[in-house]
Amino acid sequence: MPVRKFAVADAVLERSPGQDGDVFAGNVVDQRHGAPVSIGFGRYGPGQGIEETMAVDDVMIVLEGRLSVSSAAGRVTAGPGEIVHMPKGEAVTILAHDEGALTAYVTYPHWREARG
Repeated sequence: MPVRKFAVADAVLERSPGQDGDVFAGNVVDQRHGAPVSIGFGRYGPGQGIEETMAVDDVMIVLEGRLSVSSAAGRVTAGPGEIVHMPKGEAVTILAHDEGALTAYVTYPHWREARG
């Protein structure tokens, strides 16, 4: 696989699986490219969120807006340029603040495979 760069426009954002809110994700790199990780972008509408038990290790980089991630260990809030790690097996609630959020993510292994 060659060195490549990606922009949000390169991702086909789809409603996050199993969710009905204004939360979308789109991979730009995954198993189809021979990569061991999935890389993509996510978009959260204002005040929108998801509850999930992490099936994979997920690293989320906030590009725009703000969001909070809550778990049994507490809550972290992240804004542009900040990173949140959500370990496999952790039950989390991700909630975008009033302005919504644009994120980039890296998961290991591939989140779609892990979701079955």
